[in-house]
Amino acid sequence: MRRDTRTKQRLWRWRSNPLRRPDDIVEAWIVLIVWTAVALGGTLAGLVAGQSVAESLARQRDGRHSVPAVLLEDTPAVVVTEAGSDRPQVLAKVRWTAADDSAQTGEAKVDTGREGGSGVTIWLDGQGRPTTEPTTPGQATVYAGYAGTAVALGVGGLTYAAGRVVRGRLDRRRIDQWGREWDEVGPQWIRKTT
Repeated sequence: MRRDTRTKQRLWRWRSNPLRRPDDIVEAWIVLIVWTAVALGGTLAGLVAGQSVAESLARQRDGRHSVPAVLLEDTPAVVVTEAGSDRPQVLAKVRWTAADDSAQTGEAKVDTGREGGSGVTIWLDGQGRPTTEPTTPGQATVYAGYAGTAVALGVGGLTYAAGRVVRGRLDRRRIDQWGREWDEVGPQWIRKTT
């Protein structure tokens, strides 16, 4: 019996009631649509965004490959940035052999504290240019999860905010309507009490 009372209280906008106004029905539909859009739209947008990021990072991994190279210059032992933290890698000149057996030189990210002439591993993109190491499958999963969560929260938050704006306008309209009705009825009460 107690459960029926709570259910009736939650669904009061949908019940037939002589005091129910058309705005109450509109508000009930707005609440239903907003919460459905928050739940389903946010979830769907988050899944699509996460999948998109995961596919993009997988394509990036497929388009990059590692090659052995020789470091042409010494790298500093520690590099201090403006923020004061050290970076484990720096750009340095390297030489490697391309797929067509030609010697190539360029700048690539290598570990700090290395001496010139030492062997390093660098990453090349599909055109044979030095690039950064691709994300691991585990890192890609984490990034995809972050992106999906952020998009889901963003879509859900924007949908909820839009629903609150529409409900706020409904509330202002009801208050204005109540004010007009009071302007009609109020003077009748004042005359009776004075």
